[in-house]
Amino acid sequence: MDVDATWYLVLSALLFTIGGAGVLVRRNPLVMFMCVELMLNAVNISFVTFARMLNDTGGQVVVFFVLVVAAAEVVVGLGIIVAILRRQPGADADDISLLRG
Repeated sequence: MDVDATWYLVLSALLFTIGGAGVLVRRNPLVMFMCVELMLNAVNISFVTFARMLNDTGGQVVVFFVLVVAAAEVVVGLGIIVAILRRQPGADADDISLLRG
């Protein structure tokens, strides 16, 4: 059974919308971070879909670079989140000023 590319694009739009709503609604930095990652994966799905539709590997190359940037974001972002949550366990997104010395 072959799935049409439209379904992948609808899935990508749905995941991106869920991630965007999560970033806007939630105040927990870890949940916001996971929602940003969900948005990046939604964009990756659309890049791979368009690359397959156009028979071009450019979209897959872009996905590789997005994954590299996402990995770097995980390293830096989780370090910041852990630093905030160690200092104040119930911190939310408004407590970024805690990082000042």
